[in-house]
Amino acid sequence: RCLPAMLVSERVKRLLKVVPGQRRFGFYRFLPFFFVLGGAMEWFMINVRIGKETFYDVYRRKQSERLYEARME
Repeated sequence: RCLPAMLVSERVKRLLKVVPGQRRFGFYRFLPFFFVLGGAMEWFMINVRIGKETFYDVYRRKQSERLYEARME
């Protein structure tokens, strides 16, 4: 069942007001959440293998391929 946009918007506003520190930090009170989210993404990219490779394995391989192609030119 689809909720009206107004009702969803009110729920989001209510959820955002629950986060403490609005008067002292304003919008910046959300920075710790983004910091933790970024750290979790970084950990996932380094440690979690999808198939045989991590994201960084693919990055290093592609970087060495580009370097090799540049040297061959």
